[in-house]
Amino acid sequence: MPPHRMPPSPDGLAAQIEALLDEPTTTHGLGRALRAAAKEIELYRYHRAGSRAWPDGRIDAVPSKIQIGGGAHRIDGFLNIDAVPPADLLWDVREGIPLHDDTVRVLFSEHFLEHIDYPRSAKHYAREAHRVLAPGGQVVTGVPDAAFVLNQYPADPGQADEMIERWYAKRDCLGDINTYLDLINYVFRDQDDDPAYTPHLWAYDHEKLVQLFGEAGFRSVEPWPFDPAIANPKRQWGSVYVIAVK
Repeated sequence: MPPHRMPPSPDGLAAQIEALLDEPTTTHGLGRALRAAAKEIELYRYHRAGSRAWPDGRIDAVPSKIQIGGGAHRIDGFLNIDAVPPADLLWDVREGIPLHDDTVRVLFSEHFLEHIDYPRSAKHYAREAHRVLAPGGQVVTGVPDAAFVLNQYPADPGQADEMIERWYAKRDCLGDINTYLDLINYVFRDQDDDPAYTPHLWAYDHEKLVQLFGEAGFRSVEPWPFDPAIANPKRQWGSVYVIAVK
């Protein structure tokens, strides 16, 4: 019988990926796939750190206000759960939300949902949000508004220039936004294969958010009146926010 072979560890696989990326014969296509895999390994490491501390997938604390994927924008009084530092709790919510049933009063996220895969992770997240919320609890979600971008097509140059100035002025992709359709593609697939940014994987509008959270069991999904005390004021323009009530 052949000897039993242990599967490669994430650290060993990461080292092999790094070596391949340094190899001059590695093709562009393979390089893109390897860089994506390297990002996922990094997320896996952070998630494993959290899941080792809470192996049953539930933390001991029972916070009432939760922020998902806050990044550098932190909200006072909210526990921030994110897949990467800085975060109060490192956890990949594609694997579930590590909170107890019926305990959360408010769950907030903005410009997070479009970065996880649809349908599996997005629908799983909506169901998990419903599970952890107390009766009458609210999930507030903000995303780039696909309808806002598509309704401008074909846009006049001034409208396109304003979008570029607001969203991409500090990026290095300006030379690749040559038409308004390029701008639409950046909104839908933002910065794919760029180490500084996480790509957009799905587009949402108000109708889609209503369907997503309605399917997960929420009894109402309505437009959310933007509150700069919670949300990032820089995100308001060109975004759509909803509030779903359990």
